Amino acid sequence: MMSVQITCSQCGSSIEVHPDMKADKVHCEICQHVQDVKFNADHEAGVLKECPVCSRQDFYKQKDFNRKIGVALFILAAILSIWTYGLSLVALYLVDLFLFRKLAMVAICYKCKTNFRSLTNMSEIRDYDHEMNDRIVYSDHDFKGKPLSH
Repeated sequence: MMSVQITCSQCGSSIEVHPDMKADKVHCEICQHVQDVKFNADHEAGVLKECPVCSRQDFYKQKDFNRKIGVALFILAAILSIWTYGLSLVALYLVDLFLFRKLAMVAICYKCKTNFRSLTNMSEIRDYDHEMNDRIVYSDHDFKGKPLSH
């Protein structure tokens, strides 16, 4: 079953929900903000075609790992490399390789940063595209689920 992690538009905290066509609002437990959502039959079936928060169709996939933890581990390994002659960076590389092979993928909406896990159509979601992200975030361009074309 697909799980959805919505970022609260008021406080930025995470709201975990499972798709339910009867639900039209989600409630943030941190700031008490109520946010509108539109789940459909595809969402309940684990198929992602449209974002239930912003109604956009532009998504990318990546490994399901917290970026802040990754950066902290790199900084720690870089500092330790002074005394380990770089071996801490090699160790971090091996840990990263292990995690890369073991972690599942997550789909993310370019516009509202909502995360989607356990999708049945994950293979249809494209990898991250920097230019597409910039056009959506800074120009509010809507690609309607189509790949970037030049």
